[in-house]
Amino acid sequence: MNITRRNMLSFAGAALAALAAGLAGFLPAGMARAGKDKTSQAIANFTKGAVPAEGGVRIEAPEIADNGGSVPIRVSAPSARRIAVFNDGNPYPDVAVFTFGKGATPAASTRIRLAKSQKLFAVAEMANGTFRMTSRPIIVTVGGCG
Repeated sequence: MNITRRNMLSFAGAALAALAAGLAGFLPAGMARAGKDKTSQAIANFTKGAVPAEGGVRIEAPEIADNGGSVPIRVSAPSARRIAVFNDGNPYPDVAVFTFGKGATPAASTRIRLAKSQKLFAVAEMANGTFRMTSRPIIVTVGGCG
């Protein structure tokens, strides 16, 4: 067999790919998971394992954010006790949790920072103890985290 530079580089690339695939099981869970898995876990932590029903929560946010450094959002859900906001494009998917007292209007607005296009999730804990959820994609043209 004639060992050439091209053969050696091909072999080295294949060996590195195999090594990376083998080590994936040894990485900490947070590093091995994609953003969507972290978001699902954060939502499950908020709902204490309950599966939220679709709808009943409203997210108002721009479809396209020209500046990811300051994206206005508003969340609301009639008769909600708490509303949590999550996203699937950041290393830490928890964005905010708003808690409403008796007689308060269950709505809140804030500005958030988004590095790239991603999906926002709003999960509401209702007065009867159930959970409702909705999501909305936001396209970011200029990232705000860098």
